Amino acid sequence: MDSDDLGLFGPGSVTWKVHEEPILIVAGLRSLYLQTLHPRAMAGVAQNSNYRTDAWGRLLRTATYVETTVYGTTAEAEAAGARLRRLHDRMRATDTLTGEQFRIDEPDLLRWVHVTEVESFLSTARRAGLPVSDDEVDGYYTEQRRAAALVGLDPATVPGTAAEVADYYEAVRPQLRMTREAAETAVFLTAPPLPWKLSLPVRLGLTLGPPRWAYLGIASTAFALLPTWARRMYGGLGLPTTALSADLSVRALRLAFAAVPRRYLEGPLIQAAKERAARHAAASLAG
Repeated sequence: MDSDDLGLFGPGSVTWKVHEEPILIVAGLRSLYLQTLHPRAMAGVAQNSNYRTDAWGRLLRTATYVETTVYGTTAEAEAAGARLRRLHDRMRATDTLTGEQFRIDEPDLLRWVHVTEVESFLSTARRAGLPVSDDEVDGYYTEQRRAAALVGLDPATVPGTAAEVADYYEAVRPQLRMTREAAETAVFLTAPPLPWKLSLPVRLGLTLGPPRWAYLGIASTAFALLPTWARRMYGGLGLPTTALSADLSVRALRLAFAAVPRRYLEGPLIQAAKERAARHAAASLAG
């Protein structure tokens, strides 16, 4: 039955194991800090996105897309990928260094966004305390090639193991720069405007109320979780103590999320996926 389709991954996948972690909200922010260091990718976002005026809407749409590819049915995931490809197909940007116009769906740019995203998800979950073996790490990267295909990449050109991801980062680092756009975006990511209801204390003059402090804690943890070379590009010291403090912070955040009932953290897509998986398991036992 299509209604019981388990999607691209399913309950036995490493992908489901990793993405069940609410701590991935930190991972999403970490990936954005990384992505801004690629001048061409940054230009594509800056020239085609309203992220400064609709930061939370864009974040929600991105989270919904990822959730759909991970937990939606195969048809839902493929439809989401098709919509994204059509959107990207219309977009162009100008390289701020060379003046060259380019498509934002160039494979090199799509690959950069994909790798920084999945590596952020996995590394954040592991450092937060999720037990993931080395074999599962490679399994996750291999599984995520299916997500890469949805945005138009040839899966064979996408890193599928931890070693391949490390090699990819090593190869792409000469292209990365701390540009003015990257610096401005990093500042924006660290202190974006709060949604209206949460920003009410700010409007009343309480500029560092609980919502702002909570977000700053998440943002600072996400930044500290960056690879040492990325923190150095931002002007950070990149010392081991920074990594240690990041590990402690992200583990504490994971424990905090664990205290929240799952029903408040799991959206309709995840709940529907688990219901399909339960029906599938029951049918298998009955058969």
